Amino acid sequence: MIEERSAGAVVFYIADVSSISPEYLLLHYEAGHWDFPKGAIEQGESELDTVRREVWEETGISHIEIIRDFRKEIQYFYRKEGELVRKTVIFYLARSNTKEVRLSYEHKGYLWLDFPRAMRKLTFRTARNVLEAAHLHLMQYYKTL
Repeated sequence: MIEERSAGAVVFYIADVSSISPEYLLLHYEAGHWDFPKGAIEQGESELDTVRREVWEETGISHIEIIRDFRKEIQYFYRKEGELVRKTVIFYLARSNTKEVRLSYEHKGYLWLDFPRAMRKLTFRTARNVLEAAHLHLMQYYKTL
């Protein structure tokens, strides 16, 4: 079995911190699914280095603020050239200071959506689980500021 590790981010934007109404960035991948920015952890790269690089490469967003104490790991299996792959993806929660997105060739669209709409739009159950945990964490985070 092949092992793959990736890292990504649940990217959100909040115009007014007092209202705490985040919009989440979802990417429409060429394969047709909706998910978060993520990619393979390269040799010598930390998880957070990967998160920052992947968000920039896939969205053009160059500055993100990683929200403390959120790290969610998921695993799933898929087949690659007939061989079984176990993929581990680590997600962080990241605030963007912009809603301007410049998509990479890997994607055919993007949306900024509030929590209920993002939950409905995400393709995979694992992504919905990550978003739910991220949203709950975010609500607690902003209450403590």
